[in-house]
Formats: sequence, C-alpha cells, structure tokens
Amino acid sequence: MSASPRGGQRSRRPGGSLLRVDSRRGRATLWATDRRPPRLVRCSTEVIELGVPVRRLRSLCVLAMFVAAATACSEPSAQAETPGLAPRGTTLTTVQPTRQDLANKVSLSGKVTINPVFGIVAPAAGQVRYLDVEAPRRTPTRPTWVASVWATGKVHRIEVPAGAVFAGRLVDNGSTVTAGMPIVSAKKVGYALVADIDGEQAYKISDALTTVQAQIKSGPGPFPCKVLGTIAALPAGTIPNPPPAEPSAGPSGQPSAQLSAPPVLQPQPNQQERPEPSEATGMRLVCTAPANVKLINGASATIEVVTARAKKALVLPVEAVAGGQGRGKVDVVNPDGIRETRDVVLGLSDGKVVQIKSGLTGDETVAVPGPNLPPAKPGGEGSSAAPMGEK
Repeated sequence: MSASPRGGQRSRRPGGSLLRVDSRRGRATLWATDRRPPRLVRCSTEVIELGVPVRRLRSLCVLAMFVAAATACSEPSAQAETPGLAPRGTTLTTVQPTRQDLANKVSLSGKVTINPVFGIVAPAAGQVRYLDVEAPRRTPTRPTWVASVWATGKVHRIEVPAGAVFAGRLVDNGSTVTAGMPIVSAKKVGYALVADIDGEQAYKISDALTTVQAQIKSGPGPFPCKVLGTIAALPAGTIPNPPPAEPSAGPSGQPSAQLSAPPVLQPQPNQQERPEPSEATGMRLVCTAPANVKLINGASATIEVVTARAKKALVLPVEAVAGGQGRGKVDVVNPDGIRETRDVVLGLSDGKVVQIKSGLTGDETVAVPGPNLPPAKPGGEGSSAAPMGEK
C-alpha cells in the first residue's frame, strides 16, 4: 500500500484494480487499470466509484463500508435522543385489585439515651390539680401519683410509671385541659431509645402505636420496644418550691413574738434533694427495651412503628391511584377499552400498595398509571372532587 497524491492511501487489488481510501471524505474509490469510464454506484450510505464489472459489486460494497466506517469513527455523530415519558393519561398497563394482609409502618432513626424525658397526657378533658411530690430516695418500683384531672364529677389519676420520676408540671395548677394534652413531664431512670419525629410522621403515628420494634445498628435486635408517654413536644416543666414553714406556736397556742429565741422552723424533708425541672423537648418517641437487651449510650438505632393492620385488604399498586389522605381516584378500563374515572376511599399503605376501602368490588380492570387530578380553580377555590380531603 502506498500514499496517494491527494492525501489518501491506495493499494493494488486483484484483477488489476486500484483501491484508494480518502480518510478526509470517508470514501473508498476503486479504479480499474483498463481506464474504462468509471461507473457511479451507491452502496448503503457511502459512495463507491467503480471501474469493474458489476458482478464484483457485492464484495466491493462490503469492503468499502468497512473502510469508510474505520476512517470516520473519529468524526462526531449526533447523539440519540432519550425517549421521553408517556403522558400520565396514557394507559401503559392494567392491573386487577388483589387481597392481602397490610400493615402501615413508619421507620424512625433514633439513639440510645440515658435518663430521657417524656410527657404524660390528660386522659380526659377537665380541671387538673397537682399534688406536692417529694423527691424519691431511690428509683420507684411502683407508679407515683402526681396529679388528678376532675371531669364531670369523676377523678382521673395521673401517675408516673414505675422506673421513672416526676420531672415537672406542664400547665398551671387548676387549669382546664383537653384530653391528650401533655400535663406532666417524667424522667426515665436508665436507658431508653429516643427518636425525633417531624409533623408528618407525628400525624401518622399519634392515633395508635400498635407495635414498635427496634434494631440497634450493628447490635441486638429486632426486639419489642415499649412506648413511654406521648410523642408531643413538651414545654419546660416547673416544680414549685415547698410551702414556707410556719414558726412554732407559743404556750397559748398562738405564735409568740416576745420569745427571745428565734422561731423554730419545721424541717422540710428531702429539700436538699429537690430535682431540677425538665427542659423543653421537641416531638419524639421514647421507648424502653427488654431488660436482657444490652444498650450503649449514644448507639444508633432504627425504630419501626406499626400504626395499624388490615387483614385481607383489597389493594392496588400506588401507581394506579391518584390522591391520598383517605380519598382518591382510579381509572377503570371497561371491556370496550374506554377509561372511567371512579372515586375510591383509601386506607392503609405500605408504600407499594394502598388499601381500597370502598369504590371497587375487586373485579375491575384498573389502568396504570392512575388519572390526572383536576387543576385547581382560579382564586384558590377547591373542588368537591379534589383529593386529600380539601374543599
């Protein structure tokens, strides 16, 4: 093979033909030695000038395409466009509702903490009356009565559970409180698991804490974790000073102002051991591990809360449902292929499927993805068909 005067390469081919490769144009040109007028032949996307019989065209086309591809591989080519997603209204597939056991779970990140503070709520609406609580000399092994809520003539005792101590009043004595309001703070003596939560998680787990499991990272678990108190944020607690002591009475039974000796004050038991009131806390969940689980202060943990369960629930993939918070819409595909949007009542969800409490019988064919939600009306007014329970 030798260089061509025009910058390409050439080689003698069998049968007296001459092949010239022009790398600048990506073209392979074959010339016959008998100098017959060349014929122009198109082969795929390349052009080959041939001066040879047509019966050799096929093999020469293959050779030319190999050469052109090798010489043009360094040239930039247009990048293929990534296909876009189909519009949501396009039916990509269909599913039928199925039945399965479903559990609503919330996973929280927590830590092992020593002596954490938790809140105790009012069991009913009424007026709260606090008791004067003395500081214990040792960890209580029985519940401690710290307050009462008076509601329509009935008294509800407020007790700090065993293994914890009173840490403060959260409202003024005599205040009218509502059911579920934190009114007492307590401090767990020893280890417990604490997980901070946000508002969205709080509403998911506030109504019911059916089952709580915990797993220490690179440690023991999973194991059941017993919840202490409420998950609500707590204000700073207060512990009032004990009432001032009265001077001892004189011989007549009245305080004597003529005595030369100073008045004798009644001793205040455990006054030097009066505990410090609790500080304010954010929303969090506090739970205790079984006694046989080894805990290390500060160790990271995962806490899984099961807020509700449903047996043999009718479910659909979450992709097939539009909406949330109890209300949604699905597109039912009729036998003639026409989509019909239906309202459904939603229940539990594990993130993969969602419970359909009403609106479907289970025999329907449902389109995936689900329907588009209607746009909001001008001026911010809602629609009766709007999901999420909003008006």
